[in-house]
Amino acid sequence: MSPSLHDVYLARQAIQAVAARTPLVYSPMLSQRYHAQIWLKLETSQPTGAFKLRGATYALSRLPKALRERGVITCSTGNHGRALAYAAKQLGIPATVCLSSLVPNNKVDAVKAMGARVWVVGRSQDEAEQAALEAVSRDGLCYIPPFDHPDIIAGQGTIGLEILEDAPDVDVIAAGLSGGGLVGGIGLAARTIAPYIDLIGISIRDGAAMHESIIAGKPVAVPESESLADSLGGGIGLNNQYTFALVPQVMTQHYQVDEAYIARAMIDMWQCENRWVEGAAVVGLAAARQHQLDWQDKKVVIVVSGNNVSTDTLAAVTALSEQVCP
Repeated sequence: MSPSLHDVYLARQAIQAVAARTPLVYSPMLSQRYHAQIWLKLETSQPTGAFKLRGATYALSRLPKALRERGVITCSTGNHGRALAYAAKQLGIPATVCLSSLVPNNKVDAVKAMGARVWVVGRSQDEAEQAALEAVSRDGLCYIPPFDHPDIIAGQGTIGLEILEDAPDVDVIAAGLSGGGLVGGIGLAARTIAPYIDLIGISIRDGAAMHESIIAGKPVAVPESESLADSLGGGIGLNNQYTFALVPQVMTQHYQVDEAYIARAMIDMWQCENRWVEGAAVVGLAAARQHQLDWQDKKVVIVVSGNNVSTDTLAAVTALSEQVCP
């Protein structure tokens, strides 16, 4: 059954002991630079550094005792794996996380540090997912998807509730779009309550699986490549049950962004806010600059989705950002 607004409220109650209620802060410097009222929803304040803890916690909290005892398994581009490992540890549930070789080492190490068993499998999210599903059949583990699950969507939807409570007059919410759990969840909450809100999803240029699937009218596989917004990579699953249908219903606009603009937005966040965040966290700013979005006099919330980025990427970010005028 597809999730509802009621499920989002249930999720908020269930996750409050593990996942944080994150701050929404105004950025004077970014507002000046982007000619809008820019507010930042800081999911970087989560114990795992990213929004994924919400959905993972809610999904695990709903498992019956028998499934908890067997253990859980997932595939991830990094942040969901870390979130699942953290939440599973809090709840005493054994966890295994399958990652592709495209996942940065800092994210692999972070998942291991949470106590989960880690398998690095293949060069794509789809290959990592296949390994996880094989383990479900072979070992009897319970599979917790990274995005395409009602409880995951409802958990991410709690972000939408918090935004509306802290900024009831918001005009625009901008968030990264990959598998659709984040945009779908936020939209399920925010646009059900306030349908006038403009919800913008932003994808990377290469490997935008949801974007290509919506165009095709069905879930499709796309080649994956490295990106500064690595957590926006990966497929949506050819047997997608929920997010492929939900995202087009709640998302009002969609843009793709190039790597240079992602890099420029990362630098802007550092210069204006002294925050070193991952590329996926600033694609809203990247889209505003690349596509010259008219946000004049609008109250815009950027979902700063995570900060799990290695400082080793700083040189590459600096070089790429110089291709875009400040």
